[in-house]
Amino acid sequence: MANLFDPVTVGDLTLANRIALAPLTRNRSPRAVPTELTALYYTQRATAGLLITEATAISQQGQGYADVPGLYAAEQLQGWRKVTDSVHAAGGHIFVQLWHVGRVSHNSLQPDGQAPVAPSAIRAKAKTYLIDSGGRDGFSEVSEPRALEVSELPGIIEDYRRAVSAAVDEAGFDGVEIHSANGYLLDQFLRSGSNHRTDEYGGSIENRIRFPLAVTRAIVEAIGGHRTGTRISPVTPANDASDPNPQPLFEAYVRELAKLDLAYIHVVEGATGGARDYTQGDAPFDYAALKAAYREAGGKGAWIVNNAYTLELAQAAVEEGRADLVAFGKPFIANPDLVRRFRENAPLNDIIPETLYGGTEHGYTDYPTLG
Repeated sequence: MANLFDPVTVGDLTLANRIALAPLTRNRSPRAVPTELTALYYTQRATAGLLITEATAISQQGQGYADVPGLYAAEQLQGWRKVTDSVHAAGGHIFVQLWHVGRVSHNSLQPDGQAPVAPSAIRAKAKTYLIDSGGRDGFSEVSEPRALEVSELPGIIEDYRRAVSAAVDEAGFDGVEIHSANGYLLDQFLRSGSNHRTDEYGGSIENRIRFPLAVTRAIVEAIGGHRTGTRISPVTPANDASDPNPQPLFEAYVRELAKLDLAYIHVVEGATGGARDYTQGDAPFDYAALKAAYREAGGKGAWIVNNAYTLELAQAAVEEGRADLVAFGKPFIANPDLVRRFRENAPLNDIIPETLYGGTEHGYTDYPTLG
């Protein structure tokens, strides 16, 4: 019987334990460049079996929030290299989460103030984090997007390909996680609520999964499936994501992903950051059936679960074979030594909510550790 603290193989890596740091946006990368503080933040948490970075934009068009990092400029890659070198020196393994936000953006963040792009010209009922010219920060409504032309899709795929090659070869990451969740661009193509296209990328399930699969194939061709994971959130309403029938959609998606020999599938169960039993459609989502569909199609990648897991829930998920790893978000923000605290069943620090987005080291790198 597997234990949460047992080693596990993910791709070609042997991880020290089955605890992962979930991707967490912190808005502390001015000009989209990771800093020395970023390196300290991740290194403090390097005892996790796997670190998955905050979502990181593959291009300026992919940016949706102020002060989030990128992978498309030399100084961004240099900043990330300091992070990966520091994490590796501490014995950790780190994947970068690849981000194109699609319609969840604002004109002020886009090249030349243009409209954000999306599968369809449908404005999301969502907000983004902005910093104005006077340094004042806050949340604002996202801008009206425009629908992507079919002729533009190869260019976005090339942005992904270029970003992953740079992430591995220049920034030193062990691998990448494709952000196909939480209402961002690839998830927008998957969901019928945001995808009203009438061409080969809209309508049927086969059509809606076409572009996310094309992106994934391009990434696997560039760096190999053993360095590639993907994150999905079948029922989350985050960023106005919706689909009335998610079970067949996501089972079809993971069956196709199974053919690509990915390192892992990372599943957000329920509403991201909310209720684990949240669902869309007429019936509760069957996560066991989702995993079974992936395995029956030949998928061998590790199965990572996420969302409001406690130590007890995580232990049970691993011991019962429902997950190979469990990713923790907010508990890892407030407890850089979360792995040790779990091992020793020690009390956890409380999170400071007002320091989650933007700011300094306070609420970022100054949470106390045991001893």
